[in-house]
Amino acid sequence: MATRVAGSGQGGALERRFRVAERGSDVRTEVVAGVTTFLTMAYILFVNPAILGGEGGLPFPQVLTVTALVAGVMTIAMGVVANYPFAIASGLGLNAVVAFQLVGAQGLTYPEAMGVVVTEGLIITVLVLTGFREAVLNAIPLALKKAIGAGIGLFITIIGFAASGLSVPGPGSPLLLRGDVDSTRVVVFIVGLLLTALLVARRVKGALLVGIVATTVLAVVVNAVSGGQLWTAVGPGVAKVPTDVVALPDFSLLGQFSFGYVAKIGLLGGLLAVFTLMLADFFDTMGTAIALGNEAGFLDENERLPGVNRVLLVDSVAAAVGGAASASSATTYIESASGIAAGGRTGLASVVTGGLFLLALFLSPLAGVIPPEATAPALVLVGFFMLSVTRDLDWDDASVAIPAFLTMVTMPFTYSITDGIGAGFVSYTVIKLATGRARDVHWMMALASAAFVVYFAIDPISRLLGLGG
Repeated sequence: MATRVAGSGQGGALERRFRVAERGSDVRTEVVAGVTTFLTMAYILFVNPAILGGEGGLPFPQVLTVTALVAGVMTIAMGVVANYPFAIASGLGLNAVVAFQLVGAQGLTYPEAMGVVVTEGLIITVLVLTGFREAVLNAIPLALKKAIGAGIGLFITIIGFAASGLSVPGPGSPLLLRGDVDSTRVVVFIVGLLLTALLVARRVKGALLVGIVATTVLAVVVNAVSGGQLWTAVGPGVAKVPTDVVALPDFSLLGQFSFGYVAKIGLLGGLLAVFTLMLADFFDTMGTAIALGNEAGFLDENERLPGVNRVLLVDSVAAAVGGAASASSATTYIESASGIAAGGRTGLASVVTGGLFLLALFLSPLAGVIPPEATAPALVLVGFFMLSVTRDLDWDDASVAIPAFLTMVTMPFTYSITDGIGAGFVSYTVIKLATGRARDVHWMMALASAAFVVYFAIDPISRLLGLGG
């Protein structure tokens, strides 16, 4: 009788391919991490169609299909090519630029707007292949890299509170504490947050995943007892036992993009549109990669992510692919931190996440059961994990601490990772130059800061040139 060799078989092959054991993980942990990331990101399957499918927008079912397809294919590509547990999907904020600025303000059709997305994705891909994007990343001071991670942690916490309904938009303030904290849905979130926090405090394996599943079950039960209408406004089937398990995907939006935007808004208008989207995408991903790398312990002594160029390459291609599929620009998701917190350390976790997105093409009724109140606790606690890097900042050096502080607080208060990075870059450069410490500012840092000045002034520039927006 043959003796089975230890580490052989499918598990052994996966461990060797993704270097699972080398990174201190195991196949089971990677699978749990991949599922956790998917459950934390599953909301994009419904949020992206809601944003792109507003009045006169793209049809919901078709957008859901291409959103799942792009997320699935590109997340698997990230896992295989870069071997990091980073997931990709249509970028929140980037899709808003498409829907509200390119289509709403500048009057482009959706195919023309997606042509802008394809263009910026191709340009960023060229910048990666030439090494320029990585060079800019390496020029960022260590303190700002840490601040970017902490700021994203605060930002993702705000996303969690907003998703839960505990915080809502208010006049004069981005977010206000909700008055009706006794709302049934908010109570479900609070119970889920306390439960998940308890699991994390007790160091339970897969605490975030267990919390998401348990809170979803609680929501389904509460919804049923309350008459089944509590989550109706969120979407059909949310917090309900699904009546259907399988739904056929609709791929009719694939390839529906056009470069006709140049003829419609002119060469200069087209360049401004591409520049705005490109700058947001360019630095959003860089900040996310730094934050995720720090959370997973991947960064080297210089706070650099080994093999970051492979991450940036897949991410850049994903932007172009997202536009070509009419799913908007796809980008690396900070919610990947939930899978990292669950123990994910290799691309195998991304392959699992991507596989689940592809499965969601056919099982969208099941993906639609998870309410935002179930994923929100995971987001809040991921913010807690990511904020820990602030202890490494030199708070005694104001020329570094103030830009770091502005980076951290601008992200959640403006609801924009890019704006936070821009605030940090510009303030760092100005303060260093004004205090006679120009040698501390890398020329690429100065160039990026100048680009951010243009980025922040893009609206008055557009109005001055009569381009709208």
